[in-house]
Amino acid sequence: MVWFAKKFLLYKGNNRQKADVIWNILGSGVYAAASMVLAFVVMRLAGEDDGGIFSLGFSALGQQLFIVAYFGIRPFQITDGKKEYSFGDYLNLRFFTVGLAILIGALYLTGMTVLGPYSPRKAVILFLLVVYKVIDGFADVYESEFQRQSCLYLTGKSNTFRTILSVTCFLISFQIGKSLTFACGAAVAAQAAGVVLFNLSVMKAGILPSVDYNVRKEKTKSLFLNTDLLFLSVFLDFFVFSAAKYAIDYKMNDAMNGYFNIIFMPTSVIYLVANFIIRPFLTRLTDCWNEKNYKEFTKISRKIGGVIAGLTVLAGILAIVLGPWALGIMELLLGEHYKGMLVRFSLPFTMIIIGGGLYALANLSYYLLVIMRKQNLIFWIYFLGAAVGAVLSFTLVGGMGITGAALSYLLLMAGLAAGFTVCQLILLNKAKEEAL
Repeated sequence: MVWFAKKFLLYKGNNRQKADVIWNILGSGVYAAASMVLAFVVMRLAGEDDGGIFSLGFSALGQQLFIVAYFGIRPFQITDGKKEYSFGDYLNLRFFTVGLAILIGALYLTGMTVLGPYSPRKAVILFLLVVYKVIDGFADVYESEFQRQSCLYLTGKSNTFRTILSVTCFLISFQIGKSLTFACGAAVAAQAAGVVLFNLSVMKAGILPSVDYNVRKEKTKSLFLNTDLLFLSVFLDFFVFSAAKYAIDYKMNDAMNGYFNIIFMPTSVIYLVANFIIRPFLTRLTDCWNEKNYKEFTKISRKIGGVIAGLTVLAGILAIVLGPWALGIMELLLGEHYKGMLVRFSLPFTMIIIGGGLYALANLSYYLLVIMRKQNLIFWIYFLGAAVGAVLSFTLVGGMGITGAALSYLLLMAGLAAGFTVCQLILLNKAKEEAL
């Protein structure tokens, strides 16, 4: 394992910053592409109902419980430049959150099966997808440490290779067994193997400059208390992001969830592009804030925000002009029997793309507030968004179907973007005044 890490994962060149950017882009790209590839494959080969079940498990419920395992700690860990907490502290807390996520998933799906809404088969598929995503959440603690120690390229490599391994195993298993349940089980096994190969091997090889495995119970407790609001915030954030999907699952059927997930795919690309732009600057933004270099902090954040806003406008225009054509191409990829099933959603498709751009802007301001260590404020913005989202999404989906789901998503993302942006600007101006 040590030999593998040093041979294939360690960067040996003299331009690590370039490697960081390239592998971050590649890792994020492969991760996002995998979601789209799997959604199309399952819809095409297994049918619209199984496609809807897979979409709910992979993109909604599984991701929601990924967040329980992840606990919203990544922004905190990668910006912990002073190393207030050891890697051992972060890892110890992650073991707890991973166990909690699996327990919640098991209890929820058992309840949904006993009460009737879910069949045993649907519950098993959803649980396997939950475990798949939770393992992803466990891997994140290692990948966050790679980035904290200025080895972002290792994070990108891990993302790239783990994803390729698990998706390849899923596709081969699905082709051999013709069973979605069997394929999901194979993907879980591959995901676990990927953590060993691409995360644990790096730690054992001693590639990182300094890794402190010491666990201090008081520090782990302090870390939990310092990040519990971040977790609740990220959990509520994803609920707001996915409220429309939950509403479709409750108000409509599995097939409609599958169709909505297909037209929702561009949001992954938008979020991916936004992360390409934001993540490489997080360490620099953290340093500027800690050093009270507010001029540079403002300059960098405005530049990032301007690029994201410009791309959002461009994406919206392209969606209006090329949306029906793009949806037609998606129908061809899904197969002849899907002809005409997606082009009818041209308006929802455009609303979702604009909403995705607004979510990217909200994400930028979210990271800025994390750097400012304003967890309380972040929580209350998301709490308000989740409360509104629960009512708005279920109401609009009940009355307008897929169009209502897209409209609720657009309105909720606009609200998050406005709330986060206004708050971080007020805090930044206050900090500038105090520095005078």
